[in-house]
Amino acid sequence: MGVVSSILLGVAVVVVVYGIMLYNGLVQIKHNVSKAWANIDVLLKQRHDELPKLVETCKQYMQYEQATLEKVMQARAGVAAAREAHNIPALGQAESALRAGLGGLFALAEAYPDLKANDTFQHLQQRITGLENAIADRREFYNESVNINNVRIEQFPDVLIARRFNFPAAELLQFQDEEKQDVDIKQLFG
Repeated sequence: MGVVSSILLGVAVVVVVYGIMLYNGLVQIKHNVSKAWANIDVLLKQRHDELPKLVETCKQYMQYEQATLEKVMQARAGVAAAREAHNIPALGQAESALRAGLGGLFALAEAYPDLKANDTFQHLQQRITGLENAIADRREFYNESVNINNVRIEQFPDVLIARRFNFPAAELLQFQDEEKQDVDIKQLFG
């Protein structure tokens, strides 16, 4: 075999190995996005299971606040539907509605001393608040994973492999502008 043939064969092997490394890196990143979504999904399911218990506990004390309780349950259904469909934009909107509903519910609970003193209510409120915090943490991790994925599939030379093997861009989990604004305490307690 000639020197030129050996050099060409060596270059071809290096190119193939490099292509395989790029491909495997993109596969890992794609699966990190899926894993990050699955982590959020688990927490959303747990919260989904806890909300009816909270609403049922509140119903015993808040006979005149049915509209607030119904808002929470409608928002819960919206989150569940978006979660099942893996519809990230719809999930962001539904999450905003649910958080607003829960904020209103917890604010109204202040007017019911018996409810606030109820052990079940306190436990559920702490559990849901803990889940909300965990969801926020996982959302940050998910969005970071999505960002890494989207940057890598657009960078050269990764873009060559990404296009060839149809690596899709992922969507960030974003919430509505109302959720990013400061909370109007007077409105909650007014």
